[in-house]
Amino acid sequence: MSSNQPEQRLGIMSAMVEEVESLLSELSNHTSEVHGKRTYHKGRLFNTVDVVIVFSRWGKVAAAATTAILIERYNCQEIIFTGVAGGVQHGLNVGDVVVASRLVQHDMNATPIFKRFEIPLLGITEFPTSECRRDQLIKAANTFVAAADGTGLNTMTTEEQRQKFHIAKPKVITGLAASGDKFFASKADLDQLRNDLPECNCVEMEGAAVAQVCHEHDIPFSIVRIISDSADDSADIDFQAFVKEIATLYSHGILELALTGSS
Repeated sequence: MSSNQPEQRLGIMSAMVEEVESLLSELSNHTSEVHGKRTYHKGRLFNTVDVVIVFSRWGKVAAAATTAILIERYNCQEIIFTGVAGGVQHGLNVGDVVVASRLVQHDMNATPIFKRFEIPLLGITEFPTSECRRDQLIKAANTFVAAADGTGLNTMTTEEQRQKFHIAKPKVITGLAASGDKFFASKADLDQLRNDLPECNCVEMEGAAVAQVCHEHDIPFSIVRIISDSADDSADIDFQAFVKEIATLYSHGILELALTGSS
C-alpha cells in the first residue's frame, strides 16, 4: 500500500454509550477525534482489526450522518451496528438475538408516487446485509448464548441477573428488522406493524438508515440486535439496567468471537 493511500478500517456503531465504552477497553493504539458532536475512536480492536468506534446517537438521521462520516472521513470499508431492539414476532424473548438479513424503513411512505416502504429513487424496499459477515455473527452469537466457558453469557452473568431480566434459553435468529423514528409503546401500534410487515422480527430506530447509506456507497454492513422487550411479555424491564448489565455483554462478546474467529 502506498503511503498516500488512506488506511482501510471497520466501522463499529452503537446507539448505546455503554456498548461503546465496553469496546474501548479492548482498543489499543487508541486515539479519538470529535466531528459533528460525536467522538470517533480509532485503534486496533482485540489486537485483530483496525476500527473506528462511535456512539451514533438515536434515530435514523443521527445514524445516517454518523455512517456517512465513517465512510467518507475514515475510509471505513465495512460497518457493523450493534444495539437493542423491541421484539415483534411472537416467541422472541428478552435476551434473544436478531442478526438481520435485511432492513426496511417502516415509516417510509411516499404513496401514491411510490409503493409503501419503497425508498424514493432507489426502487427498493429492503436492504440486504453482508452474507459472509452475517454468517460469522450468527455463529458468534450462538456460541455466546450457549458457551459454558468464560466467553459466554452464562458465565458472564449471574443466575440472579438472568432471572431479573427473564432470560432463560436465549436463541439467535436471522431475518427482517424494521427501523423508524418511532418508539412502539402500545400493543395497538405493535399489532399494526405486524400487519404491515408480517415478516418483521424486531423494531429499532437506526439500522435501515445505516443500510441505506451503506447501499449508496457500496459498503457491506451488518446489524446485530439484542431483544430488550418481548411482544409476549408485559413484565416491566429496567431498560437502562438491561443495557448496562446485559446488552453490553452481548455486543462485546459477540463482536469479540466474530472478529477474532473464536466462535
